[in-house]
Amino acid sequence: MSHLKNFLIAAAVVTLAMSPLLVPFFAFSLENTLYSHVILIPCVSAYFIYLRREGLIANEGGLRWLAIIPLVGAGAALYYRMAGTPSSQENAMAAVAFAYVCCLWAAALITLGASNLKRLTFPLLFLIFIIPFPTQVEAGIETFLQHGSAECAYGMFGLTDTTLYREGLVFNLPGISLQVAPECSGIRSSLVLFITSIVGGQLFLRSNVSRLALALFVIPLALVRNGFRVFVLGELCVHVGPHMIDSAIHHQGGPIFFLLSLIPFFGFVWLLMKWERRKGGPAAPTMNSQPASPTGT
Repeated sequence: MSHLKNFLIAAAVVTLAMSPLLVPFFAFSLENTLYSHVILIPCVSAYFIYLRREGLIANEGGLRWLAIIPLVGAGAALYYRMAGTPSSQENAMAAVAFAYVCCLWAAALITLGASNLKRLTFPLLFLIFIIPFPTQVEAGIETFLQHGSAECAYGMFGLTDTTLYREGLVFNLPGISLQVAPECSGIRSSLVLFITSIVGGQLFLRSNVSRLALALFVIPLALVRNGFRVFVLGELCVHVGPHMIDSAIHHQGGPIFFLLSLIPFFGFVWLLMKWERRKGGPAAPTMNSQPASPTGT
Protein backbone atom coordinates (compact mmCIF):
# COMPACT_ATOMS: atom_id res chain seq x y z
CA MET A 1 0.00 0.00 0.00
CA SER A 2 2.98 2.35 0.49
CA HIS A 3 3.52 2.45 -3.28
CA LEU A 4 -0.11 3.43 -3.84
CA LYS A 5 0.18 6.15 -1.20
CA ASN A 6 3.30 7.50 -2.91
CA PHE A 7 1.52 7.53 -6.26
CA LEU A 8 -1.50 9.36 -4.82
CA ILE A 9 0.80 11.96 -3.27
CA ALA A 10 2.63 12.39 -6.58
CA ALA A 11 -0.68 12.68 -8.44
CA ALA A 12 -1.85 15.34 -6.00
CA VAL A 13 1.39 17.30 -6.49
CA VAL A 14 1.02 17.11 -10.28
CA THR A 15 -2.59 18.25 -10.07
CA LEU A 16 -1.70 21.17 -7.80
CA ALA A 17 1.24 22.22 -9.97
CA MET A 18 -0.90 22.17 -13.12
CA SER A 19 -4.00 23.70 -11.51
CA PRO A 20 -3.60 27.08 -13.33
CA LEU A 21 -4.08 25.15 -16.58
CA LEU A 22 -6.47 22.49 -15.29
CA VAL A 23 -9.06 24.90 -13.89
CA PRO A 24 -9.74 26.49 -17.33
CA PHE A 25 -9.65 23.01 -18.87
CA PHE A 26 -12.36 21.58 -16.61
CA ALA A 27 -14.39 24.78 -17.02
CA PHE A 28 -14.15 24.28 -20.79
CA SER A 29 -15.27 20.64 -20.51
CA LEU A 30 -18.33 21.58 -18.45
CA GLU A 31 -19.36 24.18 -21.03
CA ASN A 32 -18.84 21.84 -23.99
CA THR A 33 -21.59 19.23 -24.37
CA LEU A 34 -19.23 16.81 -26.12
CA TYR A 35 -16.85 16.75 -23.14
CA SER A 36 -19.16 17.27 -20.17
CA HIS A 37 -18.34 13.70 -19.07
CA VAL A 38 -14.63 14.51 -18.62
CA ILE A 39 -14.99 15.42 -14.95
CA LEU A 40 -16.14 11.84 -14.25
CA ILE A 41 -13.16 10.10 -15.88
CA PRO A 42 -10.67 10.63 -13.01
CA CYS A 43 -13.38 9.50 -10.59
CA VAL A 44 -13.88 6.24 -12.50
CA SER A 45 -10.12 5.67 -12.62
CA ALA A 46 -9.84 6.33 -8.89
CA TYR A 47 -12.68 3.87 -8.25
CA PHE A 48 -10.93 1.06 -10.16
CA ILE A 49 -7.66 1.83 -8.37
CA TYR A 50 -9.51 1.56 -5.06
CA LEU A 51 -11.02 -1.79 -6.05
CA ARG A 52 -7.62 -3.20 -7.02
CA ARG A 53 -5.64 -1.82 -4.10
CA GLU A 54 -5.51 -5.11 -2.14
CA GLY A 55 -3.38 -6.89 -4.73
CA LEU A 56 -0.56 -4.34 -4.84
CA ILE A 57 3.00 -5.25 -3.83
CA ALA A 58 4.72 -2.98 -1.30
CA ASN A 59 8.40 -3.85 -1.80
CA GLU A 60 8.83 -3.38 -5.53
CA GLY A 61 10.93 -0.64 -7.13
CA GLY A 62 9.58 1.82 -9.66
CA LEU A 63 10.48 2.12 -13.34
CA ARG A 64 12.02 5.58 -13.17
CA TRP A 65 13.97 5.27 -16.42
CA LEU A 66 10.74 4.75 -18.39
CA ALA A 67 9.18 7.90 -16.91
CA ILE A 68 11.24 10.02 -19.30
CA ILE A 69 8.96 8.98 -22.18
CA PRO A 70 5.69 10.46 -20.84
CA LEU A 71 7.60 13.43 -19.41
CA VAL A 72 8.92 14.28 -22.87
CA GLY A 73 5.37 14.01 -24.21
CA ALA A 74 4.10 16.29 -21.45
CA GLY A 75 6.84 18.83 -22.15
CA ALA A 76 6.08 18.87 -25.86
CA ALA A 77 2.35 19.34 -25.21
CA LEU A 78 2.94 22.18 -22.75
CA TYR A 79 5.35 23.87 -25.17
CA TYR A 80 2.68 23.66 -27.88
CA ARG A 81 0.11 25.12 -25.49
CA MET A 82 2.27 27.93 -24.09
CA ALA A 83 4.66 28.86 -26.89
CA GLY A 84 2.83 27.53 -29.93
CA THR A 85 -0.30 28.79 -31.63
CA PRO A 86 -3.13 26.28 -31.14
CA SER A 87 -5.60 26.62 -34.01
CA SER A 88 -8.60 26.29 -31.69
CA GLN A 89 -9.60 26.19 -28.04
CA GLU A 90 -10.19 22.44 -28.39
CA ASN A 91 -6.60 21.91 -29.53
CA ALA A 92 -5.24 24.04 -26.68
CA MET A 93 -7.31 22.13 -24.12
CA ALA A 94 -6.30 18.80 -25.68
CA ALA A 95 -2.64 19.76 -25.18
CA VAL A 96 -3.26 20.58 -21.51
CA ALA A 97 -5.12 17.32 -20.88
CA PHE A 98 -2.50 15.27 -22.72
CA ALA A 99 0.29 16.86 -20.65
CA TYR A 100 -1.64 16.16 -17.43
CA VAL A 101 -2.23 12.51 -18.29
CA CYS A 102 1.43 12.08 -19.29
CA CYS A 103 2.55 13.52 -15.96
CA LEU A 104 0.27 11.12 -14.09
CA TRP A 105 1.70 8.21 -16.09
CA ALA A 106 5.21 9.39 -15.25
CA ALA A 107 4.26 9.53 -11.57
CA ALA A 108 2.96 5.97 -11.81
CA LEU A 109 6.18 4.75 -13.45
CA ILE A 110 8.28 6.39 -10.74
CA THR A 111 6.29 5.25 -7.71
CA LEU A 112 4.78 1.90 -8.74
CA GLY A 113 6.56 -1.31 -9.64
CA ALA A 114 6.05 -3.45 -12.74
CA SER A 115 3.56 -5.80 -11.07
CA ASN A 116 1.59 -2.91 -9.62
CA LEU A 117 1.53 -1.14 -12.97
CA LYS A 118 0.20 -4.30 -14.60
CA ARG A 119 -2.61 -4.50 -12.05
CA LEU A 120 -3.45 -0.80 -12.47
CA THR A 121 -3.07 -0.70 -16.26
CA PHE A 122 -6.77 -0.19 -16.94
CA PRO A 123 -7.45 2.72 -14.55
CA LEU A 124 -4.25 4.46 -15.68
CA LEU A 125 -4.99 4.06 -19.40
CA PHE A 126 -8.63 5.01 -18.85
CA LEU A 127 -7.44 8.54 -18.05
CA ILE A 128 -6.90 9.06 -21.79
CA PHE A 129 -10.62 9.74 -22.11
CA ILE A 130 -10.20 13.14 -20.48
CA ILE A 131 -8.28 14.32 -23.57
CA PRO A 132 -10.54 16.19 -26.03
CA PHE A 133 -10.34 15.30 -29.70
CA PRO A 134 -8.21 17.65 -31.82
CA THR A 135 -10.50 19.53 -34.19
CA GLN A 136 -9.48 17.52 -37.27
CA VAL A 137 -10.07 14.22 -35.48
CA GLU A 138 -13.46 15.40 -34.23
CA ALA A 139 -14.42 16.51 -37.74
CA GLY A 140 -13.36 13.14 -39.17
CA ILE A 141 -15.44 11.22 -36.63
CA GLU A 142 -18.46 13.44 -37.29
CA THR A 143 -18.14 12.88 -41.04
CA PHE A 144 -17.92 9.11 -40.58
CA LEU A 145 -20.99 9.09 -38.32
CA GLN A 146 -22.89 11.38 -40.71
CA HIS A 147 -22.38 9.23 -43.77
CA GLY A 148 -22.77 5.95 -41.90
CA SER A 149 -26.01 7.11 -40.30
CA ALA A 150 -27.31 8.28 -43.67
CA GLU A 151 -26.63 4.85 -45.17
CA CYS A 152 -28.48 3.15 -42.32
CA ALA A 153 -31.43 5.53 -42.61
CA TYR A 154 -31.55 4.98 -46.37
CA GLY A 155 -31.72 1.23 -45.83
CA MET A 156 -34.57 1.62 -43.33
CA PHE A 157 -36.53 3.84 -45.71
CA GLY A 158 -36.02 1.19 -48.36
CA LEU A 159 -37.39 -1.56 -46.10
CA THR A 160 -40.62 0.44 -45.65
CA ASP A 161 -40.86 1.35 -49.35
CA THR A 162 -40.96 5.05 -48.45
CA THR A 163 -40.86 7.28 -51.52
CA LEU A 164 -37.71 9.36 -51.52
CA TYR A 165 -34.98 10.81 -53.70
CA ARG A 166 -31.57 10.87 -52.12
CA GLU A 167 -28.83 13.39 -52.88
CA GLY A 168 -25.85 12.49 -50.70
CA LEU A 169 -26.82 13.43 -47.17
CA VAL A 170 -30.15 14.94 -48.24
CA PHE A 171 -33.34 12.85 -48.28
CA ASN A 172 -36.12 14.34 -50.39
CA LEU A 173 -39.32 12.90 -48.93
CA PRO A 174 -42.94 13.70 -49.85
CA GLY A 175 -43.50 17.23 -48.58
CA ILE A 176 -40.09 17.78 -46.97
CA SER A 177 -36.34 17.40 -47.40
CA LEU A 178 -34.11 16.19 -44.56
CA GLN A 179 -30.36 16.63 -44.34
CA VAL A 180 -28.11 14.59 -42.05
CA ALA A 181 -26.12 17.52 -40.65
CA PRO A 182 -23.02 17.35 -38.42
CA GLU A 183 -25.30 18.06 -35.46
CA CYS A 184 -27.14 14.83 -36.32
CA SER A 185 -24.00 12.69 -36.18
CA GLY A 186 -24.61 11.66 -32.58
CA ILE A 187 -20.93 11.97 -31.76
CA ARG A 188 -21.51 12.77 -28.07
CA SER A 189 -23.86 9.87 -27.35
CA SER A 190 -21.62 7.56 -29.38
CA LEU A 191 -18.59 8.61 -27.32
CA VAL A 192 -20.48 8.09 -24.06
CA LEU A 193 -21.64 4.66 -25.24
CA PHE A 194 -18.09 3.73 -26.24
CA ILE A 195 -16.75 4.73 -22.81
CA THR A 196 -19.60 2.76 -21.24
CA SER A 197 -18.54 -0.29 -23.25
CA ILE A 198 -14.97 0.03 -21.95
CA VAL A 199 -16.12 0.21 -18.33
CA GLY A 200 -18.76 -2.49 -18.82
CA GLY A 201 -16.20 -4.81 -20.36
CA GLN A 202 -14.02 -4.49 -17.27
CA LEU A 203 -16.93 -5.08 -14.90
CA PHE A 204 -18.79 -7.90 -16.63
CA LEU A 205 -16.42 -9.67 -19.02
CA ARG A 206 -13.38 -11.83 -18.43
CA SER A 207 -11.47 -12.08 -21.70
CA ASN A 208 -9.88 -9.28 -23.70
CA VAL A 209 -11.47 -10.74 -26.84
CA SER A 210 -14.94 -10.23 -25.39
CA ARG A 211 -14.06 -6.73 -24.19
CA LEU A 212 -12.75 -5.79 -27.64
CA ALA A 213 -15.86 -7.25 -29.29
CA LEU A 214 -18.08 -5.14 -27.02
CA ALA A 215 -16.14 -1.95 -27.79
CA LEU A 216 -16.27 -2.60 -31.55
CA PHE A 217 -19.99 -3.43 -31.35
CA VAL A 218 -20.63 0.17 -30.31
CA ILE A 219 -19.61 1.45 -33.79
CA PRO A 220 -22.36 -0.23 -35.85
CA LEU A 221 -24.77 0.27 -32.95
CA ALA A 222 -24.14 4.03 -33.05
CA LEU A 223 -24.71 4.14 -36.81
CA VAL A 224 -27.95 2.15 -36.59
CA ARG A 225 -29.20 4.29 -33.69
CA ASN A 226 -28.53 7.55 -35.54
CA GLY A 227 -29.98 6.14 -38.75
CA PHE A 228 -33.09 5.02 -36.88
CA ARG A 229 -33.51 8.51 -35.46
CA VAL A 230 -33.38 10.02 -38.96
CA PHE A 231 -35.77 7.34 -40.21
CA VAL A 232 -38.31 7.96 -37.41
CA LEU A 233 -38.19 11.71 -37.95
CA GLY A 234 -38.65 11.28 -41.70
CA GLU A 235 -41.61 8.95 -41.29
CA LEU A 236 -43.25 11.35 -38.83
CA CYS A 237 -42.79 14.23 -41.28
CA VAL A 238 -44.36 12.17 -44.06
CA HIS A 239 -47.27 10.62 -42.17
CA VAL A 240 -47.99 13.22 -39.48
CA GLY A 241 -46.82 16.46 -41.05
CA PRO A 242 -43.74 18.51 -41.96
CA HIS A 243 -44.10 20.38 -38.68
CA MET A 244 -42.56 17.36 -36.93
CA ILE A 245 -39.17 18.65 -38.04
CA ASP A 246 -39.50 21.21 -35.22
CA SER A 247 -40.88 18.74 -32.68
CA ALA A 248 -39.30 17.69 -29.40
CA ILE A 249 -38.38 14.31 -30.85
CA HIS A 250 -36.00 16.13 -33.20
CA HIS A 251 -34.51 18.69 -30.84
CA GLN A 252 -34.68 16.83 -27.51
CA GLY A 253 -35.10 13.23 -28.59
CA GLY A 254 -31.44 12.23 -28.30
CA PRO A 255 -31.68 10.73 -24.78
CA ILE A 256 -34.65 8.59 -25.84
CA PHE A 257 -32.75 7.01 -28.73
CA PHE A 258 -29.68 6.62 -26.51
CA LEU A 259 -31.74 4.67 -23.97
CA LEU A 260 -33.16 2.53 -26.76
CA SER A 261 -29.63 1.71 -27.92
CA LEU A 262 -28.86 0.35 -24.44
CA ILE A 263 -31.26 -2.55 -25.09
CA PRO A 264 -29.11 -4.20 -27.79
CA PHE A 265 -25.99 -3.06 -25.95
CA PHE A 266 -26.80 -4.95 -22.75
CA GLY A 267 -28.22 -7.79 -24.83
CA PHE A 268 -24.81 -8.16 -26.47
CA VAL A 269 -23.12 -8.01 -23.06
CA TRP A 270 -25.36 -10.87 -21.93
CA LEU A 271 -24.49 -12.91 -25.04
CA LEU A 272 -20.77 -12.38 -24.44
CA MET A 273 -21.10 -13.42 -20.80
CA LYS A 274 -23.03 -16.52 -21.87
CA TRP A 275 -20.37 -17.29 -24.48
CA GLU A 276 -17.61 -16.99 -21.88
CA ARG A 277 -19.43 -19.38 -19.53
CA ARG A 278 -19.92 -21.84 -22.37
CA LYS A 279 -16.21 -21.70 -23.16
CA GLY A 280 -15.60 -22.88 -19.62
CA GLY A 281 -13.66 -19.82 -18.44
CA PRO A 282 -13.94 -18.39 -14.95
CA ALA A 283 -16.57 -15.83 -14.13
CA ALA A 284 -15.93 -12.13 -14.56
CA PRO A 285 -13.32 -11.05 -12.03
CA THR A 286 -14.15 -9.19 -8.88
CA MET A 287 -11.89 -6.20 -8.49
CA ASN A 288 -10.98 -7.08 -4.92
CA SER A 289 -9.81 -10.58 -5.80
CA GLN A 290 -6.21 -11.38 -5.03
CA PRO A 291 -3.77 -12.31 -7.81
CA ALA A 292 -2.69 -15.92 -8.18
CA SER A 293 0.81 -15.32 -6.83
CA PRO A 294 1.38 -14.35 -3.18
CA THR A 295 1.85 -10.65 -2.57
CA GLY A 296 2.99 -8.44 0.24
CA THR A 297 1.04 -5.62 1.83
